Amino acid sequence: MRVVDLRGRRLSKSEYQRLLPRAQFDIDAALLAVKPIIQAVKEGDESTLKDLSLKYDGVAPESIRVPKLVIDKALQQLDPALKQVILEAIRRVRIVHLDQKRGSTTTRVVDGGEIEERWIPVDRVGLYVPGGRAVYPSSVIMNAVPAQIAGVTSIALASPAQKENNGWPHPTILATCALLGIDEVYSMGGAQAIAAFAYGINSKSNNSDNAVLEKVDLVTGPGNIYVAAAKRALRGVIGIDSEAGPTEIAIVADATALASDVATDLISQAEHDTIAAAVLITDSVELAQQVQKELAQRVVKTKHSERIKEALQGIQSAIAITDDLVQSLAAANAYAAEHLELQVANPKQASREIRNAGAVFLGRFSPVSLGDYLAGSNHVLPTGGCACHSSGVSVQTFLRGLHFVEYNERALREIASSVITFANAEDLPAHGEAVAARFEEPGSNK
Repeated sequence: MRVVDLRGRRLSKSEYQRLLPRAQFDIDAALLAVKPIIQAVKEGDESTLKDLSLKYDGVAPESIRVPKLVIDKALQQLDPALKQVILEAIRRVRIVHLDQKRGSTTTRVVDGGEIEERWIPVDRVGLYVPGGRAVYPSSVIMNAVPAQIAGVTSIALASPAQKENNGWPHPTILATCALLGIDEVYSMGGAQAIAAFAYGINSKSNNSDNAVLEKVDLVTGPGNIYVAAAKRALRGVIGIDSEAGPTEIAIVADATALASDVATDLISQAEHDTIAAAVLITDSVELAQQVQKELAQRVVKTKHSERIKEALQGIQSAIAITDDLVQSLAAANAYAAEHLELQVANPKQASREIRNAGAVFLGRFSPVSLGDYLAGSNHVLPTGGCACHSSGVSVQTFLRGLHFVEYNERALREIASSVITFANAEDLPAHGEAVAARFEEPGSNK
């Protein structure tokens, strides 16, 4: 891994970001690539999705919607040991996300004037679960559980068609859907899946009475650059959680950290993709050297060694050497990693300085891999520095806060002149007239 020496330098947030860059990928080029796909889906029908599946996934499913019999069969054939692990993951994620439920609150502004805020679930959501190099039943859980706890009553899920599974999504994905009670599952992936969620799909063009897939209000879930580009292009037509990019890990470590822990955690995230980011930020030169040695020994022994090696040697990965823990934490806040580990003497104390991260893992017994599966936290997290302004998927993702305003006559009369003054100041006199009219004598305006 390349080494970036930050010692003896007082840097701004943008300077840290420049020195610890992320993978280079051209979202504008991806947008150009997905626009004709989106338009084809918007104007097409189920056969359009099948054709796109054949083109991009190498197989066309018999139908876009996966039959319930196929889903049930996947559950029947699920390895019992894996089934128990998935059920335990569901149980733990539910425990954490149940605490995110929000109730209504009523605020009395003045006597006779109240505002009630109610948290209302989105009517219908589309959950996207990627395919590609790996199988992600964990992403089914991380998307579906918070949506269900939020009270979403209509949930659809899409995952790419698999040649090895007769054009249906991976059987472990389908089995996990069955365990969660989700039977509206579609065999489609990439930008075309996001477009199908946005516009809906009919069995035949221009036949709205024959809907195969009803459009959704919100789409969540990670995906490749084309999924991210489709989300950007369709934002406004649908709501989205975020434009998730390549996965990333940053580890803040001091001399107390074990090089083997640090190295294996860097490798674990590099395993995802050749453009995955792995960053170590440490004030210990000795630890940095030990980590380099561990990487050299371990990378060649692991299954996806070529992919991992390319990711660790890429511009998006680095070992940053700092003066002290204070500078390490400043660099971590500027970088705003999707996953941030604190492998330091007092991780709880250090965590109080963290403002920007998707999820933070404290100490050597809280690795990112735990959060990916069984910690109970959510692993659908902001990437690419978006943790400076965005959060991971949660129950809140699927809720909207609505204000219900109720003033009685006396409360409105008391503030009427002020409303009229404000309206006139904005040159919107009819706004004020709408208030004044409520206190006119009946028929006085005839």
